[in-house]
Amino acid sequence: MKPIVAGVAGTVLLAGTLFIGAVISDKILGDANGETEEAATQSKIPTSAAAQSVVYAPPSIEEVPEGPMKEAILYGYELVNNTHVAAEEYVGNQLSCTSCHAGAGYDEQASSLVGVMANYPQYIARSGDIVTIEERINGCMVRSMNGKKFDMNSKELEAMVSYFAYISEGVPIGAEREWAGTSNMKDVPIPDVTNGESLYGQSCIACHAADGAGTGANTGPALWGENSFNDGAGIARMSKMAGYIKNNMPVGAVGTLTDQDAADLAAFILSQDRPEWANHNKDWPKGGRPNDIMDKEKRDQVKNGTINWEQVLSTN
Repeated sequence: MKPIVAGVAGTVLLAGTLFIGAVISDKILGDANGETEEAATQSKIPTSAAAQSVVYAPPSIEEVPEGPMKEAILYGYELVNNTHVAAEEYVGNQLSCTSCHAGAGYDEQASSLVGVMANYPQYIARSGDIVTIEERINGCMVRSMNGKKFDMNSKELEAMVSYFAYISEGVPIGAEREWAGTSNMKDVPIPDVTNGESLYGQSCIACHAADGAGTGANTGPALWGENSFNDGAGIARMSKMAGYIKNNMPVGAVGTLTDQDAADLAAFILSQDRPEWANHNKDWPKGGRPNDIMDKEKRDQVKNGTINWEQVLSTN
């Protein structure tokens, strides 16, 4: 990373060293907000004491201090908030980071990215390796954005890291970010796809359109079709999609859906056609691949009525 990132990121990392008492000894979410949600079993950075609990108090994007970092931070904000426009050549669909992480990650209730720098690097089982924040961003680019990676020394990646460092100020390495949560449903009920279709018609089409193509990256992102995430994204798993729906949807009426409703909706959405991830065979190289990834084979099984939901949901 070039010096432009070092200013803010260095401050965050320096503060964090006060809490680190062990060294990671083994060599993770190619994407996910699984991924973060995303997408795999994760091992967090160990600390010398119990996880630090911190208050949600990110610095305002309206009050970025003057200086050499300001331009990079503001550009990073734009890249996160309007990824499909600001980084058009790298994005293969019509989504932005805000499509999942509301308010460019500022929204405390919707997969917040505030303090995200405190959790990287970390081990993610899907990658079978330790993943840096830069690698994590690129994982989202090729999975959730169905696009291509930024060069490691690119101004885009540099700016996004600068922005994440800025909104992570005051959050020590290894701190417990209670507002972040996880979009994961541990025990997904056996879904009813037909009921999911009905629920979608009642609660989702106003924002996401009848054909799933959406009404806008930040207002109603595409949930399937060529302009949506590919099936290598963390949210293409039943446990992740059902968890995200239960925790965040519908906008303005969060908490009105039951686990069963969320599972039914997830099954309907994830059984629709979407771009295919070409590297499923390279994920979880050390084993432990979950069964609930809704790839093309499982989508076809839903359509022809042969899917075994008990098996799909057996190892979330």
